Parts: sequence; structure tokens; C-alpha cells
Amino acid sequence: MAAHRKPRQRSAGGNTARTAWTIALAGAATATGFNGTGHAEPQLTPAQVKAKVDKLYQEAEAATEKYNGAKEQADAGRQRIRNLQDQAARKTEKLNAARMALGSMAAAQYRDGGLDPALQLALSEDPDRYLDGAEFAERAGNRQASSVASVRKQLREIEQLRGAAHVELTSLKSRQAELKRHKKTITGKLDSARTLLTRLTRLTAEEQARLDDRATRSSTGGRDALASPGSAAAQAPNARAAAAVSYAYAKLGSPYVWGATGPNAFDCSGLTQAAYREAGVSLPRTTYAQIDAGRRVSRSELRPGDLVFFYSGISHVGLYIGNGQMIHAPNPSAPVRVAPLDEMPFAGATRVA
Repeated sequence: MAAHRKPRQRSAGGNTARTAWTIALAGAATATGFNGTGHAEPQLTPAQVKAKVDKLYQEAEAATEKYNGAKEQADAGRQRIRNLQDQAARKTEKLNAARMALGSMAAAQYRDGGLDPALQLALSEDPDRYLDGAEFAERAGNRQASSVASVRKQLREIEQLRGAAHVELTSLKSRQAELKRHKKTITGKLDSARTLLTRLTRLTAEEQARLDDRATRSSTGGRDALASPGSAAAQAPNARAAAAVSYAYAKLGSPYVWGATGPNAFDCSGLTQAAYREAGVSLPRTTYAQIDAGRRVSRSELRPGDLVFFYSGISHVGLYIGNGQMIHAPNPSAPVRVAPLDEMPFAGATRVA
């Protein structure tokens, strides 16, 4: 008796099932596109995307300031190592000269040390001259002892210098590892921000422009909306602050590059450092140090040239130019530009000049 088998169905329903499965896979792939997880996120609004991107840029900038601080310390460590090496080299050269002098003295003693001093006195044709010579030899012995002690001291100093250089080298390696960690954090945050913006295909051109208003605002447009640099500089408390303001105006439109201090690209603290360097004032490299580089002033006391800081972690800085505005290097999505202080949470201000 033949076995009864159910005939294979090639109905539209089967195709529908396979199509549904394909769509489900595609949906899952789309759901994991932003963060790699298996659950779907709700569709983001332009405002939500802006908030996510701004948060990523803020975190990247905080890492940038840590990178700048670690780099500053690493550079200082390298200089200290060079100084220690120079000192060790000079002391080693002096030590070698002292060793040669001791060697000559020892050779002379070896040549003249074969006879007992009493016998030398008995055989001497001129006892008075011999006694004078013996007294000189005693003094020479004292000088030799002093020379030996000096050599030993120099050896200890050289070993101390080498030990200090070793400590600095160990610290430098630690700073270099820290630099790599911060760099990885920065690039990861910036890549995430770019990916988020790139994949946000449902934004209209108008919404995208509103999201990236800082990038679309050109340097010319920023200048047209401002009072003249001269009027802002005239309100500065002194000539150095005025010079810093003028420098910042001249750099409008320059690109943001993390870790850059000019003259053609900047990060936030790199711009303020460069502006005051042009004015003859040396500022520390990081926002954390710059806020303590002068006298704190309240928001109501602000004058052009004051440094203005943002976020609770003091991770961003700009240069105040008056009328509630500043010039700053925002993030990789925008060049150096003018912005209102209210654009970010205000954390404090410092007058450095």
C-alpha cells in the first residue's frame, strides 16, 4: 500500500510567510543599527537626535581636555628627563676627570712606595729635604682622601640622577598610556556622533539644517551679525584682553580639531590659550587649569576678554565679547564662531588680564 504524503504547497501564503520573515530580519537589523542591541528603539525626533549628538560632543570634549592635560604633563616629563640626562652627563664627565687624577696619584705612590719611610730617611743625603718631602706627601695623602671622598659623592649623585630619570620615564610611559585611552574615547564619541547624524535619513533638509545650525553658520555670516571687533575690544578692561578679543575675531571660521592650539585650527581651550598667547599672556593648556588662571568674576561682571566656562565638569571654554555672546571653538560639527552664553550651562568666568 503506497504511503500517502501531503503534497507540497507553493501557495501565495508560503511566499507571504517567507517575505514576512525577511522583513522581520530587516527590521531587526535596523533596530540594532544604532547601538548593536536586539531591541528596537522608538523613532528619534530631531530634538532627541540633537540632544544625543550634543551629549556625545560634550563627552568627547571632556575627554579632549583630559588628553590635553596628559599631553602637557607628558611633554613636561620629557623635558625633565632631558634635564636629568644632561646633569648626569656633566657629572659623569667631571667624575672621569677626577678618576684620572686619582689614577695618576696612585701610580706616583706605587713608584715611590717601595722603601719604608724610616729607611728612606736613613739613606737620604739631605734629611731636612726628606722631612720636608714627607710633610708634603702627608698633605698630598690628605688631598687624595678628599679626592676619593669627592669621587664617591659624585657617584652617589649620578646614581640619584639616574634613579630620578627612571622614575620620570615610568611616569612618562603611564602618561602615554593615558593619552591612548583618552584618544580612543574621543574618536569613539566623535564616530558615534557622525554615525548618528549619517543614519538619520528621515530628517528633512530643514530639520537637518536646524540640527546642524552651528555647522551651517558661516564665518562671514557670523561677522555680519556682530558689532565690529573694535567696539568689543574697546570695552575690554585692558590692552591684553582687547588683543585677545581681536585675535578671536580674526579666527572666526577656523575649523575645530581636537588637541589643536592654532594657528589654523583649534579646540576650545586651544583657542583661548592662543588668543592670550598673542596678547603676551601665558595660559595653561586645559579648561580645568584655565579657570584658576585669573580672578573669578560673576556673570554680571563680565567684560570682553574674560574666559567663560561651561558644564559642571568645566569641560568647555569660550572668550566673552560682550552683549551676552562669546567666541568659541564648539566641536567638529562647527568652526570657530560666535554664540550666546545661554547655549550651554554656564559654570563660571575668570579674568586673566
